[in-house]
Amino acid sequence: MWRDLPYGIASEWLPDAACSSISPCQWLWNATRQFMPSWLPGLYEVCLPRASRNVPDRFFCRDTNMPVNSNRPRLVAVVNSSIAVGFLQGQLQYFQSKGFDVMLLCPERRKDEWDVARPDGVSIVNVPMERGIAPIRDLVSLYRLWRILRALRPAITNVGTPKAGLLGGFAAWLNRVPCRFYTLHGLRFETTNGLKRRLLIHAERLACRFAHRVICVSNSVREKAIASGLATHARTAVLGSGSCNGVDTSRFAAAPEIVRQAADLRYQLGIPAQAPVVLFVGRLTRDKGIPELLEAFLQLNNQFPEVRLLFVGCFEDGDPLPADVRRRLEAHPRVILAGAANDTIPYYAIADVLVLPSHREGLPTVVLEAHAAGKPVVGASATGIVDLVVNGETGLLFPIGDVQALAEAMTRLVTDKALARKLGLAGQEQVKRNFRQEHVWQALRREYLEVLQRKESPRSSILPQPEN
Repeated sequence: MWRDLPYGIASEWLPDAACSSISPCQWLWNATRQFMPSWLPGLYEVCLPRASRNVPDRFFCRDTNMPVNSNRPRLVAVVNSSIAVGFLQGQLQYFQSKGFDVMLLCPERRKDEWDVARPDGVSIVNVPMERGIAPIRDLVSLYRLWRILRALRPAITNVGTPKAGLLGGFAAWLNRVPCRFYTLHGLRFETTNGLKRRLLIHAERLACRFAHRVICVSNSVREKAIASGLATHARTAVLGSGSCNGVDTSRFAAAPEIVRQAADLRYQLGIPAQAPVVLFVGRLTRDKGIPELLEAFLQLNNQFPEVRLLFVGCFEDGDPLPADVRRRLEAHPRVILAGAANDTIPYYAIADVLVLPSHREGLPTVVLEAHAAGKPVVGASATGIVDLVVNGETGLLFPIGDVQALAEAMTRLVTDKALARKLGLAGQEQVKRNFRQEHVWQALRREYLEVLQRKESPRSSILPQPEN
């Protein structure tokens, strides 16, 4: 039973407490269930959310692949999309190896999302969550998250993406998780207005207040979050130079196998060997600047008919493209819609330039990856992008939504190979110097241990020791 589980540091409740402020007392349940009809406890179990039935809870004991009896501090990560799981590649396994018992809570892959590989060796619980505003379903998701965290009794929660940040953060706060982190991947309200903007700002403000520490993925996100009243300077932090996970630069080195894959990919996509390739990687939505990119490419294509515009990503129902923009993309003979890709490395290898005309970002992983591959970047002067693209040094910037400036920047890099190579190499050096995964993980680990030690856990001797 739950009361027999070790306390460790996985909760702020005392191990022999009769009840908590947010759940029925154990003795009351035991006293009343003997007078219930035999079918009632069974019905109660059936009515539990499916995700909650996969973890041990206060009232029912069952086998699970997620051990609760562990002397290792439990770290639970919560995200709201399979794409966001990609933000954590390698990180969860790192913390597992450093003495944490790591688990991941996330929804199953939606039909319009990329199929991102799940982390090996990490227990995963599928928890349905809506991406948009859906009050009734959000309450159901909140209840599910509360029950799961109540069962798991984590020492640390790290919630990321707006919906998981709000619901997961609230559930962790209700459960009095000792160490609550919120990773602020970006500011969704930047591209909204009116009532929706006010609701999103209030939601982000709540998510930040539920957390002991708000990890901002870039300095520009941190500055804008503080200016918008989401959190104080003292509560926020940036890991090193930024990013939530860094990038494994070794994967993007121009090895013979990658060169071969790139040649095969050119052949499969029907791209001539000498044709320049402008690459976009990400969601095909309005706020990613796809309409402006199409208009700018049409200008570029009029001058250089051999240039190809290659999209790697999916159309999405949330913030969809205008119907005419999507129709023109699908019909243009020089536009290639490759769809989602599990491995984007060969796509960077065949590209001459990466373009990111997004209206808002956190710290774009695609820019880190393009730089790791030695490719120059054309980016909008948006939050997150300006932290990575230094105009004239690691890429070219243009004002958000400026089609003419975007077309000129693409033309410049397509025609000036020496400049493109110079910017690409400078970006590569910047990534190797400031955004290695190990540096980001070590900085996050120090943040975790600092908050845990400040909480003065009753069994702090089992805490992992800081790295030198």
